[in-house]
Amino acid sequence: MRRSRAAARVGKALKPVVHAVLGAATVSVLRGVRRFDPHKTANFGARCARMFGPLLKEQRIGRTNLRAAFPEKTDAEIDAILAKVWDNLGRFGGEFAHLDRIWDFDPAHPEKSRIELPQESIATFEKLLADGKGALIFSAHLGNWELPALAAPAYGLDSAVLFRRPNIAAVDRAVQDIRAVNMGQMIATSLDAPVRLADALQRGLHVGMLVDQHYSKGVDVTFFGRPAKANPLLARLARQIECPIHGTRIVRLPGDRFRAEITDEVEPVRDANGAIDVQGTTQKINAIIEGWIREHPEQWLWLHRRWR
Repeated sequence: MRRSRAAARVGKALKPVVHAVLGAATVSVLRGVRRFDPHKTANFGARCARMFGPLLKEQRIGRTNLRAAFPEKTDAEIDAILAKVWDNLGRFGGEFAHLDRIWDFDPAHPEKSRIELPQESIATFEKLLADGKGALIFSAHLGNWELPALAAPAYGLDSAVLFRRPNIAAVDRAVQDIRAVNMGQMIATSLDAPVRLADALQRGLHVGMLVDQHYSKGVDVTFFGRPAKANPLLARLARQIECPIHGTRIVRLPGDRFRAEITDEVEPVRDANGAIDVQGTTQKINAIIEGWIREHPEQWLWLHRRWR
């Protein structure tokens, strides 16, 4: 008992030192990576992830999730998807330090741009830009999931993004330095985040958030035919503010390119009194995300415990 208490005290005392070392290492790595070509760092990240990822416990989690979601697929097909999941994650890691350089779309020369935008998505974006109202934009951990936050401020759309802080302060500062270049207002997940997000909507900002991960205090939904918990924050904000809802995703394409898509307005589910039904709307959003994932299962983050 005494030894365990002593070990706990030592661990607590060393924690700030460990965090400082990890923070300094992260800052150095991010700064170093920025000196190299984004394509080369993405390729290097992909090679490392394909090599070492299957050795981690997340490989087992991903395989279990994929087998449950796609019972018709063979083990070989599941393994092939998982290899590409690691490839995508490694590319994401290699691209992260270059976020401010990756968004590259020239309307005059779309064929030369890194980003591909379907015409219908351009029309929806222009509508959001001109209507003078705030909107809620949901996304998922697909492709490079940081890129949707770059689109709005790049073309003059006032925006705010909900994000989760890293646990280590120095890492948090380094990550925020990269994200803050052109991602609009950054709102960290916290007790007052819903209030700040509602205020942003009322001021006409377009609020974006990732909504596809497990949320223990969430509402019950069905996701890939299995019960899951989903974050109802977006639906609750829509019920409170009554603003348009859209979905956006980034699809990774060959040749270090991406396709950015934004949906038409998603009509929320309403109850008998006409108010937005939080559970029903959250279910509808998750059904849309499930459809996205079924199109490109190799680009979603299967490596977390979405189902508990």
